[in-house]
Amino acid sequence: MKTYRNLYPNLCSYENLELAFRKARKKKTTKQYVMDFESNLEENLNQLKYELETFAYAPSPLTTFTVRDPKTRRISASHFRDRIVHHALCNVIGPIFEKRFIHDSFANQKGKGTHSAIRRFEKFMRKVSSNGHKLRNGGGGNCVLHSNRCYVLKADIKHYFDNIDYEILLGIIRRKISDPRIIWLIKQILSNHKTRFPGKGMPLGNLTSQFFANVYLNELDYFVKHTLKAKYYLRYVDDFVILHMDKNVLERWQCEIGQFLKSNLNVEIHPDKSRIVSVRNGITLLGFRVFYHYRLLKKSNARRVWKRLDKFKQKHQAGNIEKEKISQSLDGWLAYAEFANTYNLRMKVASAFAEAFNSGE
Repeated sequence: MKTYRNLYPNLCSYENLELAFRKARKKKTTKQYVMDFESNLEENLNQLKYELETFAYAPSPLTTFTVRDPKTRRISASHFRDRIVHHALCNVIGPIFEKRFIHDSFANQKGKGTHSAIRRFEKFMRKVSSNGHKLRNGGGGNCVLHSNRCYVLKADIKHYFDNIDYEILLGIIRRKISDPRIIWLIKQILSNHKTRFPGKGMPLGNLTSQFFANVYLNELDYFVKHTLKAKYYLRYVDDFVILHMDKNVLERWQCEIGQFLKSNLNVEIHPDKSRIVSVRNGITLLGFRVFYHYRLLKKSNARRVWKRLDKFKQKHQAGNIEKEKISQSLDGWLAYAEFANTYNLRMKVASAFAEAFNSGE
């Protein structure tokens, strides 16, 4: 297997750091900390370059806060200059690992995402459930007969980001990266996150966490695709699904996957969020409820928009938010909801918005 030995000079180059800066500031150009850094860009990047080249670089403490959207999560944000380093690292090692990612890994990659994952799942669902049977319709064409004999193993990893093992992760990375300076920098980034269990856990919110999460579970992808030879498998971060006509096969695979994860990656399938079900009544996946020929929003996602509108109305009446920002948020939600069969819901939400925020104009 080819390994890469002299990547660090490229990582530390001014050109790479400048590119990393431009990626880190994307959609944040009006933030004060970005403007402060950019006001003296050349000097700041050269200082970062010097620290990296002399191994004097040390990341600043993470800023941790809680979000509830909808479940409660602790997000740890890095200092802006550290985010530049994260991008600089991923610029260099990202393409090396992404070449090895399977086609059906959909998170945190250009040209992928939740919509692509759901479309792929729908294609799998129709293929498996048709069982290869076609009927001739009255017009002389073919129509697919969807049987009920299609099951899906839907699973995720228990407390995934909290349980990623540094030594296992570094062992996976070392198979491709033999430059000790790159490994040193990765260790600096990993150890900056203070956890209850030393040597385990990555913060939600970091670019490097998202990237390393894919590198880590790429091991699972290869096991499922090449050892189990599961044809209809896809993964989004730590959520994964496998479809098959035979429920017994999926039960066996679930046991083998559990053993593989425990033995090789020191993580485990979440016992309460992993199950094998028939696709007949639809599958909840990545915020949507997916059926053979249509999609709906997950019920909790549909309910949440009404709560959000109420909060916006209260903030607007108190003078804490401008209508323009509310409108931008609404536009984003409408674009998200449009991926499902939600015409009536979207019309009701748009009407409620107009009634709440346009009545006085």
